[in-house]
Amino acid sequence: MSKFILPVSVFGTVIGGAVLLKDYVTGGPCPSKAKIPGKTVVITGANTGIGKETAQELAKRGGRIIMGCRDMEKCEAAAREIRGSTLNPHVYARHIDLASMKSIRSFAKKINEEEKRVDVLINNAAVMRCPPGKTEDGFDMQLGVNYLGHFLLTNLLLDKLKDSAPSRVINLSSLAHIIGEIDFTDLNWDRKKFDTKKAYCQSKLAIVLFTRELARRLEGTGVTVNALHPGVVATELGRHTGMHQSQFSSSVLSPFFYLLIKSPKLGAQPSVYLAVAKELEGVTGRYFDVMTEKEPAPRALDQEVAVKLWDISASLVGLETTVSVPVSSAAVTMETHSQPVAADSTQTHPVETMTTA
Repeated sequence: MSKFILPVSVFGTVIGGAVLLKDYVTGGPCPSKAKIPGKTVVITGANTGIGKETAQELAKRGGRIIMGCRDMEKCEAAAREIRGSTLNPHVYARHIDLASMKSIRSFAKKINEEEKRVDVLINNAAVMRCPPGKTEDGFDMQLGVNYLGHFLLTNLLLDKLKDSAPSRVINLSSLAHIIGEIDFTDLNWDRKKFDTKKAYCQSKLAIVLFTRELARRLEGTGVTVNALHPGVVATELGRHTGMHQSQFSSSVLSPFFYLLIKSPKLGAQPSVYLAVAKELEGVTGRYFDVMTEKEPAPRALDQEVAVKLWDISASLVGLETTVSVPVSSAAVTMETHSQPVAADSTQTHPVETMTTA
């Protein structure tokens, strides 16, 4: 019998070490134990993956959770499951399709009319490296869903967020923003050959630029805005990437995938942390790699590009901003109206006047 003790002990040590290493590599659980009773949280893409786990954890902490999803059957099922597991009755399913400006406006209108407050907005929904396609309004699918849809939603909820201050906006980006480029001459891939990887990276860079610019415009309002990279997470988001579809990746690389790829529950921890941590009160315009603040890629720090992207985005989704921009960026801002933005829908949306500060 004793001859089995050492092998079993070694095996147990290896397994335990692997689990600890995985927690270390992937960031581990949210360190904050803060509760959020009485606070309303809006989460997009909340019926599966990171969004669902985020909703679950914040419901457990006492929040009123609004789950915004395209697939209402799955959303209702997820909401019922979360209400049952957390015993929190205040978890609601609402329809939003981020590939439709009309749907986004309808969702925001209901939130503004029905909710007394919005304390946290988590822009979580995304598509990743999908085949070529356009949104209902003619935008590249990845730019439209990942960035433009959330740009519009956030702006439409700003008054509610300000009235609820101190409040927080959390934008899920990706490490992929590092290699992203904003092509102002063809944002929607109407003329150049489509590259799904570059389209995804562009959308994630746009999110970081938007985060920093919105934070600047909201200075002094009590609304903070931060972006995060949740880590590499095993969700449906990566279904178009080809991971685990080959014998090599599913066998030889599996141990490495185990260490580097998080479960959705672990992947939700950075969003939870940015939503509840008391030490992040007043922290704004920052980028977090999992739960560690880091400087984003140099392209994400270019304020002139951020201002130019804001103005073009506002035009594309039918918003007009009345916020002043830095003197150094004035020329760039004026030039945006003469830049080709390659989206036929630019002139189809009624323009609303919006003051963000």
